[in-house]
Amino acid sequence: MRAFAFDAYKQPLHEIDVPEPTVGDHDVLIAVAAAGLNHLDAKIREGEFTLILPYRTPLILGHDVAGTVIEVGGSVRGLKPGDEVFARPRDHRIGTFAERIAVDEADVALAPTSISTVEAASLPLVALTAWQALVERGDVQPGQKVLVHAGAGGVGSIAIQLAKHLGAHVATTASSSNADFVRELGADVVVDHRTQAFEQELSGYDLVLDSLGAENLAKSLRVLRPGGIAIGIQGPPTPAFAKDAGLNPVVRLAIAALSRKVRAQAKKLGVSYEFLFMRADGGQLAEIAALVDAGAIRPAVGATHPFAETATALDDLGKVRIRGKAVVTLP
Repeated sequence: MRAFAFDAYKQPLHEIDVPEPTVGDHDVLIAVAAAGLNHLDAKIREGEFTLILPYRTPLILGHDVAGTVIEVGGSVRGLKPGDEVFARPRDHRIGTFAERIAVDEADVALAPTSISTVEAASLPLVALTAWQALVERGDVQPGQKVLVHAGAGGVGSIAIQLAKHLGAHVATTASSSNADFVRELGADVVVDHRTQAFEQELSGYDLVLDSLGAENLAKSLRVLRPGGIAIGIQGPPTPAFAKDAGLNPVVRLAIAALSRKVRAQAKKLGVSYEFLFMRADGGQLAEIAALVDAGAIRPAVGATHPFAETATALDDLGKVRIRGKAVVTLP
C-alpha cells in the first residue's frame, strides 16, 4: 500500500510502498479517508523528541485518522466492519499517512455524525490535548478564568470552545485578523499578540494553556493567580512527566535540567507548571464526539490537500498560516 515516511531524522518525507498492516487480536484495520497534519509530525521528523519518544527509521508519520473499519481482531467487541471512526493511534503505533492502518480498539471511537470525515480527521490529537489539559489536569470549573494561547491554531481553536463549554471566562492571544474568528469560537477577551503584551493586559487567571513555550511560558506564569497552573504542550518536559513515562535515570536528569528554570520561576510566584504530552484515548474521543454532535465544539479546517501532496503539506506547517488544522484526503 502507499504511505509517506522518512528514512532518517531531518530527511524529507516521501512516498513509499509498504506491506499491509498486521491486524492484532485487539486491533481494528481502518481504511484511511483523511489524516490530520500536526506539528508533532514535523517535530518528530526533525528529531526534537528523540529523548522522550525514540523511533526507529524509516518511519511512517501521521497521528490523526478518520475512516472506515474494514477488519477487526478476534477480541474486538465494540467495533465492526463498516463503522465510521476516528482515532489518534498511540505512540509507537502511529502511521496515518497511509492507505490503511491497524489501531488498538482502545484508541478508536465512532466518528461524530454531524461533521464531515475531513473535519473528523482534524480533531483527535488537538481535541485530546485540550481535553487532557482542561478537563483531566486542570479540572476547569464554571466561573474560572482560562487563557488559551494561539487561539486560532489547531489546539487553541478547540481549547477555547471546550473551556467555554466548561463555563470558563476565556482569554486568548491571536492576530488582529483572527480576532473575530476566535470571538466566534467563544473567546471573551482577545489580546493581539503583535501589538499588546498579554502579561500586562491579563491577571488573576486560574489556568494557562501554553503552546508556544520559552519566553511565552515564562510570561504566562505572571498572569496566574496564586495557586494557578500553567500547562505547557511545547515544553520543557518536567521530572514528573519523565517519571510517569518510565524514562531511564540519565534521561530523567537531563529533563530535570531542561525545566529547572521555569519550575523555579513558578515556585517563586506561588503557581505551578506542568508539561502535557497528550496520549491516545478512545473513551475521551467518544466524549468529544458527543460534544461535537451536541454543537458545543466545531472543528476548524483551514486547508485540505490530496494524499499525493502529504510531504509538501507537512513542510508548509508553520510556514503557511491557516486557521485550525490542515488535513490530507485519500481517494
